[in-house]
Amino acid sequence: MLLVRGMLSGLVAGLLALVFARIFGEPSVGAAIDFESAEQAARGETPDPELVSRGVQSTLGLATGVLVYAVAFGGLFALAFAVAYGRVGRLSPRATALLVALGGYLAAFVVPFLKYPANPPSIGNPDTINERTVVYFGMVALSIALAVAATYLGRRLVSRLGAWNAALVAGAAFIVTAALGALLLPTVNEVPEGFPAGVLWNFRVASLGIQLVMWTTMGLLFGALVHRRLAASGRAPEQAAPGAVAPVH
Repeated sequence: MLLVRGMLSGLVAGLLALVFARIFGEPSVGAAIDFESAEQAARGETPDPELVSRGVQSTLGLATGVLVYAVAFGGLFALAFAVAYGRVGRLSPRATALLVALGGYLAAFVVPFLKYPANPPSIGNPDTINERTVVYFGMVALSIALAVAATYLGRRLVSRLGAWNAALVAGAAFIVTAALGALLLPTVNEVPEGFPAGVLWNFRVASLGIQLVMWTTMGLLFGALVHRRLAASGRAPEQAAPGAVAPVH
């Protein structure tokens, strides 16, 4: 089934993203925790007891979080592919999967990241965590909704403007509306004074890289799995009528 292939692709993507996170993300997390501990010691405060040890957090905890996240998005990716295939031109399954992966990476992560970039531990007031969570996921939902609306707009304009111009207009509409939405949402800036800029930069670059690895792997692997299935069933896109949606199982 399509959903199973999506979740399988998400699992593999999560494993690769986990390796990337362990290599490039964990050093910045450790440095951020060390900074927080040093700040507490300088103020004469006693560090809060750890409910979960740092060793467990950086291994089992990290693996659980990344894999569950990736598998869930793999399922959503499969649903998005089912909607997109046959409706974005006569693209092959591989090309459609890569297009969905690019759209997911931009709409679900990069655009919200530009407004609310990822921060390592020790950044952020614990008293505002609920508010920060709400505005971040609000930006994610807005970005995805605007991406869907822009796609619909582009399809509606193809007959009038042609595929290339319709894509440019839809892309411009998405950029403008997403920028307006970001301006209307509250700004969050809770980076403590003296926090190492290099640590913050490396963590944010690693966050972009983790997501890029995950979405790229899902697009490539899912496209390959679905293409083989469609080809074996004689339902390759070249045999479909223009604009038709080939059945996918």
